[in-house]
Amino acid sequence: MARIDRGALDHVLGLRLRRAHGAVQRHFGDHFAQLGLTQKQVSVLWLTGDHPGLAQTDLAAALDMDRATTMALVHALEKRGLVARRASESDRRKIAFQLTPEGTRLLDEAKAAIEAHEQWLKARFDASELAVLEELLARIYR
Repeated sequence: MARIDRGALDHVLGLRLRRAHGAVQRHFGDHFAQLGLTQKQVSVLWLTGDHPGLAQTDLAAALDMDRATTMALVHALEKRGLVARRASESDRRKIAFQLTPEGTRLLDEAKAAIEAHEQWLKARFDASELAVLEELLARIYR
């Protein structure tokens, strides 16, 4: 397939970010297909593993997602037997989550896959470039 000259379009920052995001997503998907997890699901598992008893509202805030989206993710993980819910110890009105043994096992596999994915991504930059890139990207979402 012939490459089309995108001209000035190649200098649109939003397009460059979208293309970079797409490349990262494709690589992530290729390495996570066998686990059957999305990036958001991995994030839920990771935070739940690091903070057993984390409440739904805190989980949603930590992931910059609305509560409905967070609950949909948790429901899918719960259905797979990876996450269990219980009443929060600090406030019985809140729902808290914890990993099941299977959730812990799958999270360990996901962390190993993330490490390989991160190595692939970070290998494109030297240490000083990576530090600058991390700071510049953070400016967009902070």
